[in-house]
Amino acid sequence: MSARWPSVLWIVRHGESAGNVARDEARAAGLPRIALETRDVDVPLSPRGVEQGEALARWFAGRPSDRRPEAVLCSPYVRAVQTADIVACGGGLTPHAPAHCLDERLREREFGVLDRLTGQGIRELFPEQAEQRSHLGKFYHRPPGGESWCDVILRLRSALDTLSLHYAGRRVLIVGHQVVVLCLRYLLENLTEAEILAIDAQGDVANCGVTEYRFDPQAGPSGGLTLSRYNFTAPLERAGAPVTTARDVPVAPK
Repeated sequence: MSARWPSVLWIVRHGESAGNVARDEARAAGLPRIALETRDVDVPLSPRGVEQGEALARWFAGRPSDRRPEAVLCSPYVRAVQTADIVACGGGLTPHAPAHCLDERLREREFGVLDRLTGQGIRELFPEQAEQRSHLGKFYHRPPGGESWCDVILRLRSALDTLSLHYAGRRVLIVGHQVVVLCLRYLLENLTEAEILAIDAQGDVANCGVTEYRFDPQAGPSGGLTLSRYNFTAPLERAGAPVTTARDVPVAPK
């Protein structure tokens, strides 16, 4: 039976970004807006994010060549591309691995009018959105000009079709964002809204945390991917890199 899925799939959230740092600073100061001059797509890694990426690269590089990623799919956002570049330059991929495939379907969730706002800012400037989000929940709430989790899941369904079609039997690394990690879990494990939100409530996905799936030929009629680890931060801890879980998204209004 030929595999329909990659033999191994690693899904990694990018390293800590300058945007994560700015958001934490705004929250600590009680500010409604986050001080960012660039577009979200152009926000780079912070110095700690670079350190996290280097630790992840060393973890992959310490594996035999036939156990490292041989293909990389990456969000086009700068912080994700930089993370993938660090892994590649640090010897974390198999020799002669092709250039990263940038896939806009792996991009961050779009926040529309809530972009660059803290939870306090949402409550102050868009109280009706805070109320609607509280009623609908993050899974279904779509801010004006933005996306709900369902919208992200819709584009990720298409990305998984591409993964199945072009990367069957290969070892693949996906570098994306917190919501991408969670929504891919929702799809790959056939979870419910309640189940994925319960996982989300347990804690944020760590920057450069590793989620790993392996192909199991016994999982379903044609085999499938089974989760072997989630939010794995040992590569950072062993290298002495800081483990951070700064949110990419506005804090949920209360």
